[in-house]
Amino acid sequence: MRTERWGRSLAAAAGAVALAAVVGCTAQPLDAQGGDGKGRSPVHIEVPHTPSGVGTRSAAPAPRPPSAAVLERGDSGLQVRELQARLRQVDWLFDGPTGTYDDLTENAVRGFQGKRGLARTGEVDPVTWQRLLSMTHEPGTWELYLMGGQPAAAPDPRCLTGRVLCISKRTRTLRWMIDGQTLSTMAVRFGTQYTPTREGVFRIYWKSRHHVSTLYDAPMPYAMFFSGGEAVHYSYDFAARGYAGGSHGCVNVRDEAAIAALFSQVRTGDKVVVGW
Repeated sequence: MRTERWGRSLAAAAGAVALAAVVGCTAQPLDAQGGDGKGRSPVHIEVPHTPSGVGTRSAAPAPRPPSAAVLERGDSGLQVRELQARLRQVDWLFDGPTGTYDDLTENAVRGFQGKRGLARTGEVDPVTWQRLLSMTHEPGTWELYLMGGQPAAAPDPRCLTGRVLCISKRTRTLRWMIDGQTLSTMAVRFGTQYTPTREGVFRIYWKSRHHVSTLYDAPMPYAMFFSGGEAVHYSYDFAARGYAGGSHGCVNVRDEAAIAALFSQVRTGDKVVVGW
C-alpha cells in the first residue's frame, strides 16, 4: 500500500487538478447504510505558492513532476476501499469493496475513464479521482465493508473465560475464543428491524450440518442453534449480497470455509454471547 504516495501525489498534482473541472431464518432485504452525500474525501489538496522570481538572479528550481498514478493495481488499504465503494455508486464495479486493487478494479477504472474522455490507463490519477469525487458521495462504514473485512470489536468481558462465540452487533463480527484467546474472527449479519437477533448469554444446544429451515424451506448449512430457532449458520444470501440484506434473527456468516472450520470445533454447551 502506498498511503504516503497517495498524499504526496495529490498535493503535487493539485495545480493540474484545478484545471479539470449489509426453527430458522432466511434473508430479508435491507438497505445498506451509506454516506451523507457531501462528497468529501479524506485527502486534502493544497495548492503550492511559487514566488514570482522577479528581481532575483535565477528562478526557483521547478518541482519534480508527480507520479502518474495515485492508486494502481496491487495497492491495498482503506483508500482502495473508498475507490471501490465510489465506483459501485456509479455502477462501474459490482464486487467488493475488498480493499485490494485487483483486475476488476482496474477494469472498472478504465471504463470510468473512457466514458469521460480521460486516458484509459486503469490507474487513478488526480484528475480521475476528482472526477469520481464530483459524481459520488462519501461512503459510509457499511458501504466500505459491504462484503465484510471490518475489524472486530474488543471482546465483551463475558467472553474472556471458557469456550465462547463472542458476537458484536456494533462491528458485525464474531470471535471464536477459548480462555480469552481469539482463534478466529469472521464477519456476521443479523436480523432486521422487525426480526432482530436476541441479545444475551446463551448456549449451543444443537448442531445441524445440513439443516433446512422448516419455516421458510431455506438452507441453513453449518447451523449451531443457541436460542429457539436462532442459530449461527452459513448464508448463501450474505455471501452474495453482503449487508444489503438481513436474516429473520439468525447470525449469518458469509465465509463458508471459516464457518466449516468453526462448526468442526464448536461443541454442544459452548457459550454464545451476543451484545454491542
